[in-house]
Amino acid sequence: MNPSPLPAQPLRLVVLVSGSGTNLQAILDAAAAPQTPFTVVAVGADRDGTGGVERAEAAGVATFVCRLSDVDTRADWDRALARTISGQDADLVVSAGFMRVLGPAVLAAHRVVNTHPALLPSFPGAHGVRDALAHGVRVTGCTCHWVDAGVDTGPIIDQRAVRVEPGDTVESLHERIKVAERAMVVDVLTELARDRSWR
Repeated sequence: MNPSPLPAQPLRLVVLVSGSGTNLQAILDAAAAPQTPFTVVAVGADRDGTGGVERAEAAGVATFVCRLSDVDTRADWDRALARTISGQDADLVVSAGFMRVLGPAVLAAHRVVNTHPALLPSFPGAHGVRDALAHGVRVTGCTCHWVDAGVDTGPIIDQRAVRVEPGDTVESLHERIKVAERAMVVDVLTELARDRSWR
């Protein structure tokens, strides 16, 4: 099947990160390639000192930090984050290792996709890799899904399987999942940028 033609304007992404930003780096690398149908207009974090923000700054991408400690309530934080994202004129928000649950203000204003290191609906939450390993599954993987009001409960867009090897630790398994996750998120964003019927 032939891919959809390139859109006239690239899909504008805001990427949210909480950690080292390896998924973000894959997105930035893909966005820098010729003919890629998406671009990263800003990267946001929920705390200072993240590797993800450093990666964005190195790539010349605008950054912002929206700290929960700067406001009185979680709802205030949610509204502040929604306003900040809106100021970036983004088409889509990507939660790439962002370890905060997004609230109603963000979700009412923006479409958001998330990557998760397990095959949802199995092993949602912050410890998907650990929980899969503890459960004894032989195959796990990663999921890209639309974000809704639940925790890792939104409609699934894509999934990639990763085998659990004998002797795997949480760290070794997670590293292999990250490889699949990085490829998956780039493929998903490319497809969403080409076919924008979801908007």
